[in-house]
Amino acid sequence: MRLPTFFSKKRGNRRTGLPAWGSLGEGIYHTVLLVAGLTIGVLMLTGVAVPEWRINNQFIEVNGQLIGKGLARHTLRDVFGGAKYSWRPALLVQYEVEGENVESWNTVHSSETSETRAFAIHELDGWELGGQLRCWYDPDDIETVVLKQGYSWWLWLLALLLPGALVAFGITGLLHSLKAWGRSEERQAAQFGRILETLASPLPETVGFPTIPACDNLINSPGTMLRFRLPTESPEAWSLIGTGLFSGLWNVVVILLAVNVGIDIAGGRADVWLLGLLAPFTIVGLASIVLFFRQLFFVTAIGPTHVEISGHPLRPGNQYQVLLSQAGSVSFRRLELFLELEEQATFRQGTDVRTERQVVWQSLIRRWNNIEPLSGTPFEAEVQLELPSKAMHSFSSTHNTVSWRLVLRGVPEHWPALVRVFPVVVFPAEIISSDGKKAIVQTRT
Repeated sequence: MRLPTFFSKKRGNRRTGLPAWGSLGEGIYHTVLLVAGLTIGVLMLTGVAVPEWRINNQFIEVNGQLIGKGLARHTLRDVFGGAKYSWRPALLVQYEVEGENVESWNTVHSSETSETRAFAIHELDGWELGGQLRCWYDPDDIETVVLKQGYSWWLWLLALLLPGALVAFGITGLLHSLKAWGRSEERQAAQFGRILETLASPLPETVGFPTIPACDNLINSPGTMLRFRLPTESPEAWSLIGTGLFSGLWNVVVILLAVNVGIDIAGGRADVWLLGLLAPFTIVGLASIVLFFRQLFFVTAIGPTHVEISGHPLRPGNQYQVLLSQAGSVSFRRLELFLELEEQATFRQGTDVRTERQVVWQSLIRRWNNIEPLSGTPFEAEVQLELPSKAMHSFSSTHNTVSWRLVLRGVPEHWPALVRVFPVVVFPAEIISSDGKKAIVQTRT
């Protein structure tokens, strides 16, 4: 009998595994995730969610009387044989169901559990014998009674998120394994690349110039002094948004942990492990708040940057007026305005798709030193921009992009460096022939 092969062929000093075995292993792994998610989901629904829902929707409310009380002890044994005890009040309630008196013991809500017996006795003293109580009993089992209704929202969240995440990972992984069954990594990467190319929305093109990006979105904002105001690409704004999202989500988790710890401490018990987990989470949360406000103060102090230009799109060999306006209350050691040409290439390296960018040409338009802000007045300067006569026009294709941009770089006092990018589009050079007709000449740097 021939044993199954686990390797397909040898490449140099190594063997490559059969794609079918790899897909089988991934399928088993994601099947385990799917089964675990379904199992945990069913257990949490039947053990927590469904009973709690029945208490709030199907239990019948009656008036009862407290006729007895005591303490219920819960014993938890660890792996070393030690025992840990917790206490909570237990109440004997008498209530009437269809003319019949029913007596039933009930333990109060688990949030009132205490690890010290003295504290539990103190809580028990708050219940007065003979007092009237509102209670709810189970119509299917009249001896099952509760003294409180309500939802533990965090249990419902846990019951939905954890099993849901496992089920989602399991299903998507199984679908991927079935799709990749018997296919090589190179073939999968090629198919994935084609999917990305199909989903990616290409840049709009200029009519008559299929490889030149359109500049409609760059000329739809009129300037106050010159003809057009260029849109801004600011890395600081994205950093502020990212820091704010991280800080908000992280500190929500910290608040939930802190509330849980506070409830435990108020109930006379303290989980050492939860306290130990809360400390580093709090430190990271405070640090994220500090970073967010530092970034917010930076963006506010620097202020917005506006660039206006007298004409757009640009043509090689032509001159344009550029107006720079920098608001804010920060002093700058240096401000520099550049004209840059950036190339972008998307290529496949092995089975990976990579994108690299490189500034291949740069020209300093103007430099300003030691700029002091005036109260309520932005710094403004008008400069002249001359595009080289042999400049390459803007270009955009599936794998290559040539883009022009104005870049403002600044060094403020006591703040990080400033970078603001203003994209522009360069059309091919235009000449006039001997018969007076215009023609396009494509030049290359």
